[in-house]
Amino acid sequence: MPAARFGLEDAAGARFLLVGTGGAGALAAREAVALVDGTLVADVSLPGAEAALGDAVAPVVILALDGADEAAVQDVIDALVPTALSRGCRIVVAMTVAQIDPVVAALPGDLPGVQLLCDPDQAEWISALAMAAARDDGRIASGDDEAERQARLHAEVARIAALLARIARRDRPGAGGARDRHVTFGAGGDAPRALPAANAVRDVLRARRLRDRFFGATLFEDPAWDMLLDLFAARLEGMRVSVSSLCIAAAVAPTTALRWIAKLTAAGLLERAPDPDDRRRAFIALSDEAAIAMERYVAALAEARLPLV
Repeated sequence: MPAARFGLEDAAGARFLLVGTGGAGALAAREAVALVDGTLVADVSLPGAEAALGDAVAPVVILALDGADEAAVQDVIDALVPTALSRGCRIVVAMTVAQIDPVVAALPGDLPGVQLLCDPDQAEWISALAMAAARDDGRIASGDDEAERQARLHAEVARIAALLARIARRDRPGAGGARDRHVTFGAGGDAPRALPAANAVRDVLRARRLRDRFFGATLFEDPAWDMLLDLFAARLEGMRVSVSSLCIAAAVAPTTALRWIAKLTAAGLLERAPDPDDRRRAFIALSDEAAIAMERYVAALAEARLPLV
């Protein structure tokens, strides 16, 4: 059996509902369902998808949106996602790079029951469907150690969140002995901190990409920090950052970047806001606590005469 061969026994026999455009994404989804020994209880195209959840019962809903225009994307998400989530379904949404902004903007907030894939290969399809269908709290054994990778991702986000939270709280009133470590530039405890120039932060990002040129693009992957640096620079510039732009800054595969954005948002480090002028786009920014922590971190580096890297 394919599922046993890939170590995905928990996903075998799972039921899936596929809504797609009939393009390459839908074909790849069907193949992945077969490879995890799942069953398609319905396979419908975007026109008329509103009725897809009427009679079909499936714990996992797949939206293969490649080739769909923005209006169709909005319609199918509005029609299916709230209903599916209210029924306890898990949702896998596959899109192209060009669709990142309209798809994320159309989704109603940061939803733990939704996995986002961008131009996924077969391994990513299999992993996503198996995770959505697994019956043991998502704990599965995959050929590429997906469960272990997810655990590392959770741990890394938790570590970053805890570190930034400690920095942000360090010199608040009532923080005990930590108050004497208040970092400022100039006289007086209330003096404003000297923030770095935005182009100095951008130089750090450019240096990190230059490093990749000589050592390979995957050896030093650090998407969480790359995204925090990019958003910090944007905050200093007074600029807004779209989801697709942040995915580029992460310097990893778009699916991986979207996963990190979700994790960092859940950890309270990032905030998402709709574009008031264009409902097809959403912006991502540092949360206030994360921004304060970044400022204090940079100030601490300056005081210690250490570079921002």
